[in-house]
Amino acid sequence: MSETVQRLEPLERRPLTDRTCLVTGSSRGIGRDIAFELARAGADVAVNYRSSEERALEVTDTIEENGETAVSVQADVSDPAQVERMAEAVRDDLGEVDVLVNNAGITVDRTFEDMTYEDWQTVIDVNLNGTFNCTKEFYDDIKTSEYGRLINISSVVGQQGNYGQANYATSKGGLFALTRTLALELASHGSTANCVAPGFTETDMLEKVPERVQEKIRQDIPLDRFAKTEDIVGMVRFLAGDQAEYMTGQVLGINGGMEW
Repeated sequence: MSETVQRLEPLERRPLTDRTCLVTGSSRGIGRDIAFELARAGADVAVNYRSSEERALEVTDTIEENGETAVSVQADVSDPAQVERMAEAVRDDLGEVDVLVNNAGITVDRTFEDMTYEDWQTVIDVNLNGTFNCTKEFYDDIKTSEYGRLINISSVVGQQGNYGQANYATSKGGLFALTRTLALELASHGSTANCVAPGFTETDMLEKVPERVQEKIRQDIPLDRFAKTEDIVGMVRFLAGDQAEYMTGQVLGINGGMEW
């Protein structure tokens, strides 16, 4: 047996210490639990909301009660002027952003035959244009950060489509191309861009789906259950940390084995 004993360094318990993260649409659902997870890993977290101020404050209060730093910032991500004001507020309170998680998203479900231009544009404005607006505003922060990370939250619906969701599927599918392109452009700066595509997840959005439709969806999931938010947030934390510094331009499906 060799006399040389290799020392195994313990895993870092707070891998995101001294990093600032902004999570859009994080007053509820997946975004809320992403904010919690990043704070648990030591990051300072900006919690963005559009209209749910009370819920956003509950998120920041929870984070601060656990000894971490968080601020809530209002902005409708579809409005570039509001995003600009949000960026100023975040930088004033927490400094430049190292990790941007574009999570904000909405649905307006209708078959394409019945879908109006307003139905289409409303979803595209938030889910796709909102991601552009936030990324544009924080692009220089991510580019120049030693730990620059862009993480876009898409959906399995963007990969395989879904009945009655032409607008949502298009908005989420567009994030794949945007992520890949930005990964190429950020690479020379050492910053990364990746996309997480959750399957159907137990959130307020899924609760609005009729039970008979939920059951039909569940039958198409090999693991025979919907995702929980804790199934998603660990991947986001991983992408935000040092262990993912050589991963960029990827679409990571967390969907229980659904084909796409």
